[in-house]
Amino acid sequence: MAFTESTMLPLGTVAPDFTLPDTVSGKIFTLKELASDRATVIMFLCNHCPYVIHVNPEIIRIAKEYSAKGVHFIGISSNDVENYPQDGPDEMKKHAAAVGYTFPYLYDETQDVARTYDAACTPDFYVFDAEMRLAYRGRLDGARPKNDLPLTGSDLRAALDAVLAGEPVSERQYPSGGCNIKWKPGI
Repeated sequence: MAFTESTMLPLGTVAPDFTLPDTVSGKIFTLKELASDRATVIMFLCNHCPYVIHVNPEIIRIAKEYSAKGVHFIGISSNDVENYPQDGPDEMKKHAAAVGYTFPYLYDETQDVARTYDAACTPDFYVFDAEMRLAYRGRLDGARPKNDLPLTGSDLRAALDAVLAGEPVSERQYPSGGCNIKWKPGI
């Protein structure tokens, strides 16, 4: 597990479409089916990363709070499950239930979606506006395992509040940081 920061996809980028299986419901979804006409949050997550485990409680609080405001949340795991079987679809379904995810938790087996989004780490957060243009990418907040900062979700919350109010999100955005995405050999 190497600490890796997000690569910060350019703001204004239109969300690349995808079709992925949801490990929670067993259904296959496209981005268009899951997107909101208000704001959509795409999160690259995985089951075993200590950085994701650390922020899971705040992710769940934010998803509950902002879903009530029309924001849709999508979790995606893109890790190589041959070398990290704890991140496989069956384990993803169990993990989602155990931690209380209220959003689809999609499995990116080919890792094509992670590459298209230029995702680099878990967790990695992307907020798209009503037109599915990237308004925010980066961290949840400054909290990390062992740095003693409280989980507030302040960065993600500020971005969502701005998008929902029809205001621009501050261009001062900090990369997320966590475990690198576990790429398949040769990628």
